[in-house]
Amino acid sequence: MTERVFNFSAGPAVLPETVLKRAQRDFFALPGVGSSVLEIGHRGEAFAGILHDAETRLRSLLSIPDDYHVLFLQGGSRLQFSMVPMNLLRDTGDSSDYLLSGSWGVKAYKEAVREGTVRVAWTGKETNFDRIPAQHQLEINQNARYFHFTSNETIQGVQFTDEPESNDVPLVCDASSDLLSRPIPINRYGLIYACAQKNVGPAGVTVVILHDEVLERCARSLPGYLSYREHVQNKSLFNTPPTFAIYMISLVTGWLLDDIGDLETMAGINREKAGILYQAIDQSDGFYQGHARPDCRSTMNVTFRLNNPQLEKTFIEQATNERLCHLGGHRSVGGIRASIYNAMPLEGVVALRDFMINFLDRHG
Repeated sequence: MTERVFNFSAGPAVLPETVLKRAQRDFFALPGVGSSVLEIGHRGEAFAGILHDAETRLRSLLSIPDDYHVLFLQGGSRLQFSMVPMNLLRDTGDSSDYLLSGSWGVKAYKEAVREGTVRVAWTGKETNFDRIPAQHQLEINQNARYFHFTSNETIQGVQFTDEPESNDVPLVCDASSDLLSRPIPINRYGLIYACAQKNVGPAGVTVVILHDEVLERCARSLPGYLSYREHVQNKSLFNTPPTFAIYMISLVTGWLLDDIGDLETMAGINREKAGILYQAIDQSDGFYQGHARPDCRSTMNVTFRLNNPQLEKTFIEQATNERLCHLGGHRSVGGIRASIYNAMPLEGVVALRDFMINFLDRHG
């Protein structure tokens, strides 16, 4: 197959076509270098330029202040689930607070309890994680080392539109599935992390953004790779970094700056795309049933079921035949999930909306 499909995968996810074509063009030999980006040394001048571009463009898009560090690590969010409490909680005798709005928040919590005392500030388990809490529902310990939340839950399709108020407790966020999809006030956060395979780049690299004050609070006795201090001191070069994935981040952030303009514009495009699909759900008279409450819906992952579960397999198969691919829900919950990250074109969303309407006409 040489014709591209509309890829609704939750990750690794669709990448901008212009980025893929640029990478294809330069794959065999980077201009002025004569070697593939897969071959160049990570301490050489060529890669130093790529690393600089990736960080500079991230800082520009997110307006990251100078007192924040930007790291490019490996291990995905799974490693960050452990590194955050290892660095901020281990051997302190203090506790941390976790907000559980979906499956990934729960997974982060389960790793944190290995390192110390962890309180649940709020959980959506009773309503099957279909919402986020109101501020007054949060029970935050003002002496906690940090307060952790997940900005967008890809499995349940719920998303924060604003940061929860943590007062003086450092705010830590797993922003894996919506970083760079909209502007965020970086100065509200102590630490943000995001595996890249949604909006930032390909699988294999994780972005960590942390404030000076949080860095100073990090444990000093950790093994090298598990220490944020070590990575900051070595400017993401403590070990051989994922060079190609970082190169792709430099291209994706360049696309956002040059082709889209800024994250406010990107956020408007994302709201428009999500609105098209949610309208199709809401106007189906219950044939399509969204999982998340309307005021908590994600602009990244549109999750729903059919009123006849037996039709869901047929829906996915027929959609795939129409080049609308990877629409199955997460294996833990089933159903349908359309992930419409930054690089999903409006054309793909409209095609899915039209298919949904046609499928309803034939099976409703």
